Amino acid sequence: MNIQEIQLASRPSGTPTTDNFSFVDRKLPNLQDGEVLVKNLWMSVDPYMRGRMIDQKSYVAPFEIGKALEGGAIGEVIESRNTDFPVGTNVSSMFGWRSHFISNGGGLTQIPTTLLPLQSFLGIMGMPGMTAWTGLFRIAELKPTDTVFISAASGAVGSVACQIAKMHGCTVVGSVGSDEKEALLKELGVDAVINYKTAGNLSDALAEAAPQGIDVYFENVGGEHLEAALNNMNDYGRIAVCGLISQYNATEPQPGPSNLAMVIIKKLKIQGFIVFDHWDHYKEFAQQMGQWIAEGKIKWEETVYDGLDKAPEAFIGLFEGKNKGKMLVKL
Repeated sequence: MNIQEIQLASRPSGTPTTDNFSFVDRKLPNLQDGEVLVKNLWMSVDPYMRGRMIDQKSYVAPFEIGKALEGGAIGEVIESRNTDFPVGTNVSSMFGWRSHFISNGGGLTQIPTTLLPLQSFLGIMGMPGMTAWTGLFRIAELKPTDTVFISAASGAVGSVACQIAKMHGCTVVGSVGSDEKEALLKELGVDAVINYKTAGNLSDALAEAAPQGIDVYFENVGGEHLEAALNNMNDYGRIAVCGLISQYNATEPQPGPSNLAMVIIKKLKIQGFIVFDHWDHYKEFAQQMGQWIAEGKIKWEETVYDGLDKAPEAFIGLFEGKNKGKMLVKL
């Protein structure tokens, strides 16, 4: 059987381009006992994938040139020689960026029967939703009295973090890069929204939006956003570092915050985290999120590109601010 996959053709310098990817036809072998053939229906593109395009040691191995990329995907078993995964079973995996794949069952998770759309397990019910929940509750130790600042607040993680914090009784300030995204956050009930592209001095804008100061900062961006947050944090504030998207395409080392002394002066706690280290709490998260969704307390946005060949364009679009909510590719 011939399949299609997208391989890393070359390592990007700066923002990736379509030239860094290649669309390849490849033949799969016949199924062996214990194996299944999965047809991918949906795949995810995420900012962290940019780090895997660099040949450096990190928390996960880098992508290899000339081999298919990897990432979250939802698929359907279309042929099976494994009784644990009969034909028709929907599964999640990290074998995105390809039309089909063969597995012996390793790396596959059956998706429970639910009224939610399948792709929600790549978004609100998957890694982005779990990241928002983990960062707020397990890292930042969220309290109902907190004022919370969230950067990249209209994205897959940020928009969920905004809603969770609001439901928890917090005052929420979000930053975005367009008027359209500002309107989206206001629809979600965010107390104050900063368009960082038009706000001028970001630290001053944050001080105006939250004159009471910031207790929790959910960090997705880095750079100027981190400096502004440090200037406006209250004593004993907590910073959960989820991502630093402003630096992912840098071609040379970026300067650190000029006001890092605020960490000492204000007795701040800063902790980076990787959501997969907390996956043993997924059941707790899924029960809570499922309840919020059933009660109509949380909403989510999706930006969908059609076709595997559009995956590089969708991925690049993450760094151009083209997504509202979760960026997905429908195969």
